[in-house]
Amino acid sequence: MCAAGTNGVASSARLLQQARAFWQGERGKAMWQCQRACVGPLIDVVRGQHGLEFTAAAPLLPLSRLRHQVQWVPSASYAESASSLLCDPAQLPLPDESMSLVVIHHLLDILHEPHHLLSEAARVTDDNGKLIILGWHPMGPGRLSRIGPSRHKRFPHQLKWHSTSQLRDWLAFVDFEIERVDYCAYSVSRYRPRWESCWRRYNVPFAHGYVVTAKRRLERVIPVGRRRWPPLALPARHAGLSACRNKLPTNSRR
Repeated sequence: MCAAGTNGVASSARLLQQARAFWQGERGKAMWQCQRACVGPLIDVVRGQHGLEFTAAAPLLPLSRLRHQVQWVPSASYAESASSLLCDPAQLPLPDESMSLVVIHHLLDILHEPHHLLSEAARVTDDNGKLIILGWHPMGPGRLSRIGPSRHKRFPHQLKWHSTSQLRDWLAFVDFEIERVDYCAYSVSRYRPRWESCWRRYNVPFAHGYVVTAKRRLERVIPVGRRRWPPLALPARHAGLSACRNKLPTNSRR
């Protein structure tokens, strides 16, 4: 492995530890409650057998009705059940189109090569499945905390936040399209259900996070059969010539 790749893996591992500590803190739990209220109705309507989630926080996948739920873990110490998937997120040991639902919870902001994870997540999502991505909103109120040198010392302000337009370009590259964008977590200091539901009702984009729901882009090909031309109607003066031609022999030899 090259030095750049080693540094990227080490940096991602360090950020995963910081992310785990953040989501276990007071602000992380408040934001997770907001996201749970927003994501719950989106994944409740998904039907299928298998689901996969990438997260360093408490899982959101149990809100779904899927029978088999798999959670990716970066190391064995993160595994909490027999359904944990320990592997490189850029090389999933899963067959194509095997998942009805894939959830990526604030992991694209942490990994060194996020587009590789997005490509693998799109690969394992079936045609009728959903790909749900949660991330930090670059134009939300958290943008003010990213100004100044102190942002490099605090999580998650030192991360590279990806906008929804950037996700749209990445998804188009893997033949996916955004179905809807929901904004959530208008306040992370404390979870206020009434305040949160009021702002989410109008989907105001001035929020700390967003939820992108994407699906596979399906383009049906309509087969075109052999075109049959209508019979040619000849004028009366050519009626005799047409009848004469119909009486000619069909021998093709000259």
